[in-house]
Amino acid sequence: MSSQALAEDAQHAPAVLSRRQINVVFTAILLGMLLAALDQTIVSTALPTIVADLGGAGHMSWVVTSYLLAETVATVLAGKFGDLFGRKLVFQVSTVVFVAGSALCGLAPGMVTLIAARAVQGIGAGGLMVTAMALIADVIPLRDRGRYQGALGAVFGVTTVVGPTLGGLFTDHLSWRWAFYVNVPVAVVVLAMSARALPSIRAAIKPVIDYLGIALVAAGASSMILALSWGGNEYAWSSPVIIGLLAAAVVLLAAFVAVEIRADEPMLPMRLFRNSVFTVCSALSFIVGFAMLGAMTFLPTYLQYVDGVTATDSGVRTLPMVLGLFTTSIASGTIISRTGRYKAFPIAGGAVMAAGLYLMSTMKPGTSVWLESLHMFVLGLGIGLSMQVLTIAVQNTVPYADLGTATSGVTFFRTLGSSFGTAIFGTLFSNHFGPALAKALAGDPGVAPAAAQNPELLAKLPHAQAAPIIDAYASSITDVFRWVVPVALLGFLIAWFLREVPLRDSARAAATDVGDAFSAPPADRIGQLERAISDTIRHTRGSDPGFVNRILTAAGGGLSPAQAWAVGQTHLHTTVRGEATVTAIADRHRMPREVIAPAFSELAGAGLARLDGDAVQLTPAGEAQLDRVRTAWKQWLDAHLEDITLAEPGDHALLDKALTNIATRLVDEQGELQKA
Repeated sequence: MSSQALAEDAQHAPAVLSRRQINVVFTAILLGMLLAALDQTIVSTALPTIVADLGGAGHMSWVVTSYLLAETVATVLAGKFGDLFGRKLVFQVSTVVFVAGSALCGLAPGMVTLIAARAVQGIGAGGLMVTAMALIADVIPLRDRGRYQGALGAVFGVTTVVGPTLGGLFTDHLSWRWAFYVNVPVAVVVLAMSARALPSIRAAIKPVIDYLGIALVAAGASSMILALSWGGNEYAWSSPVIIGLLAAAVVLLAAFVAVEIRADEPMLPMRLFRNSVFTVCSALSFIVGFAMLGAMTFLPTYLQYVDGVTATDSGVRTLPMVLGLFTTSIASGTIISRTGRYKAFPIAGGAVMAAGLYLMSTMKPGTSVWLESLHMFVLGLGIGLSMQVLTIAVQNTVPYADLGTATSGVTFFRTLGSSFGTAIFGTLFSNHFGPALAKALAGDPGVAPAAAQNPELLAKLPHAQAAPIIDAYASSITDVFRWVVPVALLGFLIAWFLREVPLRDSARAAATDVGDAFSAPPADRIGQLERAISDTIRHTRGSDPGFVNRILTAAGGGLSPAQAWAVGQTHLHTTVRGEATVTAIADRHRMPREVIAPAFSELAGAGLARLDGDAVQLTPAGEAQLDRVRTAWKQWLDAHLEDITLAEPGDHALLDKALTNIATRLVDEQGELQKA
């Protein structure tokens, strides 16, 4: 780990905003996150109509894959660029890039243009997601961090539900192009709000960016996905193009590993793989992403072509899978939080996922709606059993210095799995569907090929003409599900190697936050550490409401809660604004000055501060009290982050500094913690 990178994060100071300002900022961030998350799923129900309009059925999966790949790369870069240029600027630029990509998608005259525009969208989405999490760290008090970041994570869960249905509504009642155009007015609102409300904060030290590592993994993954997409479809598996792409992927990914071993600030530190829990969870995360996005992309196609439902209804009909996913995600998190045991869940998840995929492979024309829903629900149960536990297990075992990197790594593998899953689902579908459709059309020359590619036209054909085409779709898509069963079984086998470690307090608290299973993690190491501490405080406050008063008592010095709050607020405003005034502090908390003035008068009377009119400044005695309370908080952190010693030896001094800075944040928020 780079000491410089962690030091700059540790020195980062929060913005001083009122509750009203925080709510405005959070609304802007939430809308930006909504844009990015929605476009992962909104397109799935529109894909059949897009193919009917633009052609290029063989490239259908790339409409999703190009977005995911670009998003993966942008996610890695955006966090560093936020440190370099300021998160507000990167958030705004990402919004502009996203809306430009959305407009290009809506205007796309052909499939290739649409795929390229989706990649532009993905770049903007990656920037929005990471800077949204980082901006939360800039403006939200530490005591509330987990709650707000959990709410952002829940956006991903909500869009998993509403995305396909919303895409279907636009497709049926306006046009599939409106699934992209709808982003434009929302993005304009986000830009206006962010320009007015977001604070301008950047890191004090220039970050180190692993450009070469990012380029190599992006090129290597793209080469591999292209080979798997084109093999047996565009080109023969033995063709020079496919062999060349596979060879390039191997060379590029091997070079990526070599670069990461030597990089000062690697995108994915290879030493993380020495931790068997991280390795197992990364593999399982890849498989979960593979199954979830692959299934969600092709299920609406099955429902529209085989069952003959509208695009809107196909989105609604996928809800049983999402319901199953949420049911077991929430249930597993609750059980893990109470028992501290988590290994059984991904094992069961792999088995149930395989069962769900197999059941879906048995679907055929005439299968009842209820039976199809049951099959989807089973698949969702399996995905949910695995999703929530993976982040918890990793956060529970890696050193606190590596929390952000390790959590990002698991999320990276899930997104990569989604890209591979969508591409491979598409390849399997195309390889089976092409010959099956040709055979169906050969049996009845009177059917136009265009009718076979348009679900609306297909539904209008006489049954005798439509049945062979419907059978071609049904057998092709269910064949895909059958081929993916071994992948889920591989996840079942890998899960047995997951090592179970007693849960930390922070991991136990985070286990009940289902939003974590969906969202992108904070972009920096200290951001993730602060999130862990926030979750620990939330958990402790629920079980021990008086813990803050005991910390004050442990500090000695006889500070009353009101005096401790006044000391913290004076320090915070002096640090961030250069001076502290009673009026500014009152304005921040939306209280009359007269309400808080006695606390500062008490502070001055005790010799802990000097009052000069409205200005307030800590005296040396006040600074000493600040240090005592900060030390008490640091001791509390050391006790609750019990395995901090697991960090590498060179990181101890740095982590100590980081914890000291976080303890200072907690002193600044002392009064709010007591009131919350």
